[in-house]
Amino acid sequence: MLERNNEIIKEVSDEIEASLKDSKGIQSHQRRIAFSLSIEVVALIENYLDKLNVFKAGGKINHRWFKKKRENVKELISNQITSPIDSIEKINEILDIAYNIEKERNELAYGKPASEETLKDKINLFLDLKRRLENA
Repeated sequence: MLERNNEIIKEVSDEIEASLKDSKGIQSHQRRIAFSLSIEVVALIENYLDKLNVFKAGGKINHRWFKKKRENVKELISNQITSPIDSIEKINEILDIAYNIEKERNELAYGKPASEETLKDKINLFLDLKRRLENA
């Protein structure tokens, strides 16, 4: 799983970098960005839990969980880990960022064009989460 997640993280990082450098602008990457960020948030969280040695073998996190109430998400994640969810350092910060990234995912992926500012905000949230989890 760790190897697969690392491949996802590399691929999404490449997509973000390409979108930021594209002369057509970031908006031409809107749908790929929406899907990519959603996939990578899950990969980052799974890697973080694995790094803490609390992620169960075969455990999975679903991006759709971040549309649910926090208590429900914590319960779902609790079923995937071997220690109490509230003992996980930064879990509330992690969930807050994941919620904010996932919040408009479907609108970005399937809806009308978003502003460059909205897309950059999502990317910045993701980069913040990535820094927090990789430096933890």
